[in-house]
Amino acid sequence: MKKTILSLAILSALLVSCNETKHKHESTDTVETTEGVHEHEMEEMAAETHTMHNSWVNEIKLDNGNKWEANLETTEGVDKMLNLVKSNDPKTVEDYHALASKLNEEKNYVVKKCTMEGPSHDNLHVFLHPLIEKIEVLGKVSSTDEGAEVTASIKENLEGYYNYFQ
Repeated sequence: MKKTILSLAILSALLVSCNETKHKHESTDTVETTEGVHEHEMEEMAAETHTMHNSWVNEIKLDNGNKWEANLETTEGVDKMLNLVKSNDPKTVEDYHALASKLNEEKNYVVKKCTMEGPSHDNLHVFLHPLIEKIEVLGKVSSTDEGAEVTASIKENLEGYYNYFQ
C-alpha cells in the first residue's frame, strides 16, 4: 500500500511539474509572437514614414544635370493625378478613399502606357514606387487627418515629377 501511495505521489508531482513547464513554454511563445508582431508593425511604420517624407528625391538622378525625357502619356497621367489632388476637397474618410481610387486609375494608365526604357525608365520607377505606396495608403486611411497628411505627401510627390522629367 505504501508503494502505491508513494508511486501516485511521484506520478502526481511529475504531472504537475510537466504541466508547469508546458505553461512556461506557452507563455514564452506568446511573448515571442507578440514581439514578432510588434517588430513587424514597427518596420511597416518606418517604411510608411520613409515613403511619406518623399525620401525618393535622395535616390532619383538627373540625366547629366538635365531632366529625363518622358513619354507624353506619362506626363499627361501625372498632370491628371496632380489636378485630381488639387481640385478635390475631401471632407470624409470615404472621400479620401474615392480620391485614392481615381488616383489609382490614373496611375494604372501611366504604368500601362509607359514606353520609357533604360535609365529614364529606372528613374521613373524611383518616382513611381513611393507614389504607388501612398495611393494604397490613402485608400486605407481611417481618419480625415490621416487622409489630409497622405494627400499632401502625394501632392508633393507629384509636383516633384517636374523637377526630374520633361
